[in-house]
Amino acid sequence: MAVFALGALLWNLGAAAAAADTIRDSQWPLQNYRADTAVWPISQGDGVIVAVVDSGVSNQHQDLTGQVLPGADFSGEGTDGRVDKIGHGTGMAGLIAGHGHGDGAGIMGLAPKAKILPVRVALNENGEIDAGTETKVAEAIRYSVDHGAKVVNLSIGVSGLRLDKETRDAVGYAVSKDVVLVASSGNSGDRNRSVEYPAAFPGVVAVGAVEQQGNMWPKSNSGPEVTLVAPGQGIYSPGSSSSSEYKFASGTSDSTAYVSAIAALVRSKYPDLSAGQVINRIIKSAVAPPDGSAVPNDHYGYGIASPSKALAANPGVDNGPKENPLLSRPESQGSPDSPAPVPTGDGKDPGAKVVGDGLGKTDSSGVPVYAYALAGVLGLLVVVGVAFLVVRGRKNGGSGPPPPPPGGGGHQPPAPASYGQAAPYGPPASYGQAPQAPYGGAQQQPYGYPQGPPVPPSGPPAPPSGQPYR
Repeated sequence: MAVFALGALLWNLGAAAAAADTIRDSQWPLQNYRADTAVWPISQGDGVIVAVVDSGVSNQHQDLTGQVLPGADFSGEGTDGRVDKIGHGTGMAGLIAGHGHGDGAGIMGLAPKAKILPVRVALNENGEIDAGTETKVAEAIRYSVDHGAKVVNLSIGVSGLRLDKETRDAVGYAVSKDVVLVASSGNSGDRNRSVEYPAAFPGVVAVGAVEQQGNMWPKSNSGPEVTLVAPGQGIYSPGSSSSSEYKFASGTSDSTAYVSAIAALVRSKYPDLSAGQVINRIIKSAVAPPDGSAVPNDHYGYGIASPSKALAANPGVDNGPKENPLLSRPESQGSPDSPAPVPTGDGKDPGAKVVGDGLGKTDSSGVPVYAYALAGVLGLLVVVGVAFLVVRGRKNGGSGPPPPPPGGGGHQPPAPASYGQAAPYGPPASYGQAPQAPYGGAQQQPYGYPQGPPVPPSGPPAPPSGQPYR
């Protein structure tokens, strides 16, 4: 079976008014992001269509009325996509474009004036699609592109997609049509799982999850394909069993929806930017991990996505190349053209990432692979030569010449750029290139998550304490 990367649904909340009235106060991502003062006065996603390729989206929920366009159903049930039997797609739509209801009640999405195009691909209440029908995802992506979506949210992880040519081609089609694709990294990180597909396709923004203080959510999948992280632990979202149902969940599905919303905010504010420039804005404005680790790395990618920073003036990015900067990203699990897994490392150990092997291949810094082999041979010869000279010097009473300087006398290949080293704007030659410090080289500030206690693992969380996101 091919299975959605569904957030872990901890419980459902009924229609009680008291519960609904506390929902907004418990949306800690909006408080951390200072949505009401630092985001919505600049952009609310007006004029942008976000496709939600998922289990469908209910247009009957009180927080989504008027937000859900007629879409499509690739499950074979013949709906227009506005049917959701499990509530997952409805939840993602709410985090992107919910508008709440009444006076400050219900779910507000991060891009509350964006429109949702529902594209249904799930077949049953477990969010599963039959093995062999992975191409339905390809059809859903193409439909989304052809029906006006400028952002496609893929809070799914489907087995078998890596080798599915139709889905791979559909991703390429979306990229060629100037669409931002955002997908979840997966929820099996505690079992050392790699980034799932479609997130691992080159060109796709792969999103991991962090909790309230900015620390990694333990189950977030990691790998060199991770582009960004966003809030994904202890998240409220709309359900689909009634017009007033809410769910409380954790998962990379939720963090993906937040990054899709950020892309919608940027596309609304800067409609002339290409999808590649939008992605670069989000990457290069990402906030450093709270643990001080170098970025990019296999857990945080380039950092924590920030809507306010992504919306700020950044002419260096806006005047740069239009190409998608993630197209050159290698696949750590191997691609059909290069099925061997690619050696990977974390930002704390920035070893060269070799793409393929043999003559003519290059590593992530553009250095030919054979150069490393040649350097190794030369280094060995130097070591042997030094040993020979030392032995001969001892036989001659220590009168031999001094050994050569460390480093093989300059024969070593150039070292790859450090993960923490800023690089000029432009599509990176490889995923291992660190983003430029945003806005004229200003130093990134730590992610300003509240320092209060994290969301409790059981029971609805109390409103977050501490200071809002700065």
